[in-house]
Amino acid sequence: MAKKEKRHWADLAGENVIREQGDKKEYCCASGITPSGTIHIGNFREIITTDLVVKALENKGKKVRFIYSWDDFDRFRKVPKNIPESFEEHIGMNLSDVPDPLKKEKSYALSFEKEMEDSIKDLGMDIEFIRQSEMYKKCVYAKDIKKALNEKDKAIPILNKYRKEPLPNDWMPLVVYCESCKKDSTNVLSYDGDYKVSYECECGFSNEVDFRKTGIVKLNWRLDWPMRQFFEKVDFEPAGKDHYAAGGSRPTTNQIIEAIWKREKVTDLIYEWIGIKGGKQFSSSAGNVTNVTDVLEVYEPEVVRFLFAGTRPKTEFGISFDLDVIKIYEDFDRLEAKYYAKEGDEKDKRTYELSCVNVPKKKPERIGFRHLTMLVQIYEGDVKKVSKDKLIQKRAGCAKNWLEKYAPDDFKFKIHEKVSKEVLKLLNGKQKESLKELIKVLDKKLDEQGLFNEFYEICEKFEIKNTEFFKGAYLALIGKEKGPRLASFILAIGKDKVKKLLKEIK
Repeated sequence: MAKKEKRHWADLAGENVIREQGDKKEYCCASGITPSGTIHIGNFREIITTDLVVKALENKGKKVRFIYSWDDFDRFRKVPKNIPESFEEHIGMNLSDVPDPLKKEKSYALSFEKEMEDSIKDLGMDIEFIRQSEMYKKCVYAKDIKKALNEKDKAIPILNKYRKEPLPNDWMPLVVYCESCKKDSTNVLSYDGDYKVSYECECGFSNEVDFRKTGIVKLNWRLDWPMRQFFEKVDFEPAGKDHYAAGGSRPTTNQIIEAIWKREKVTDLIYEWIGIKGGKQFSSSAGNVTNVTDVLEVYEPEVVRFLFAGTRPKTEFGISFDLDVIKIYEDFDRLEAKYYAKEGDEKDKRTYELSCVNVPKKKPERIGFRHLTMLVQIYEGDVKKVSKDKLIQKRAGCAKNWLEKYAPDDFKFKIHEKVSKEVLKLLNGKQKESLKELIKVLDKKLDEQGLFNEFYEICEKFEIKNTEFFKGAYLALIGKEKGPRLASFILAIGKDKVKKLLKEIK
């Protein structure tokens, strides 16, 4: 059996950053993605992984800058399935120049960037978003582009180690977006060793530009990534396992940043894929996505954070929308109870603290998710009737969304206004007699456990199997053979309403 880690993985990762990058007052943690389509919950793993390490460093008294790069100066490669086919005409343009298919933002990229930025506002992350299209168009990287071009010979042998066909000596790690057609269908004709490049485009346009003044050039990805890590003085940046394959972008980035920019590699952390339990793998370009907004409809922000804080980055898992949702909420509530009871170990304590947007001074009042699914249905979706407490209303809203979108049919119910003739025909004699006895029991002052005990007294008195008794009660109340825990269900509905229904049984 594997030995259980006694400390939280984010704290260990934070200590590794300090060890590898040196003990400093301030660190820079980075993350980023190309906004080729809707940013799905799989992409979110990199954001939350970075944030948890940021929080761990801050817990050690360090100042941390968390930057997130939108690689929106990358080319538009493929039209996702949820985007009109007419957008094929924009393939080859940089994403910040492609129009917004929803016609709400200035560009295709900005539409998806804003969607994600808005969706994570309640998750307690302090992120500085950087749009690479703006950085490149403003010629901010001109000096380092020049350095990369003049020292590309240091990168070529690194990249050739993993290539079947070696790169030619005149290889230019530069993308030029044509000033006329805006696409990258260009060839670099010459570079003067300083800041001027001449190019020609398939559209027939050609020109010479000074990339200190004209922001139409971009480094090839293999040099772009280490260049920006150097420029931003990045100390920590995680990446998905696909980047670590032999010849992958992370190993080559680590070598190139040392070879050209003479700095130690950035501290990294590999994370595994996540998926939807029972669903398909994510693909923004294919239009197959479940985004953060979808997840937050069912999970409170703290529980979303808990899903990732409680799972090591190298562990693959699926976001559940089935009955496991109930268990996940129960696991979080147990962890919270342990925290305020000062039980559990250091790892439990840190998992809870990292799950919270803000750690409450005292234990919050909670109602279990399972019980809320019952109350929401009793009050026909009106979460304000469930509780006056805003925190409970928030969770009740999640329960309502889960019921409407994901809950199995046998989990759903509607309380009868009256017991129909069809239901009466389904009840046998013993069920009817035992339910009439239940009316008398409901006149007593009983708590949930006391009422539960009375059920078995009734079954013994009328010589009816308890399964038959419960079946009869559920049929009378909701027209189904099964339902929520009967004692708590009756008390939640209200004994008077239950008695009124049961009195219709003849």
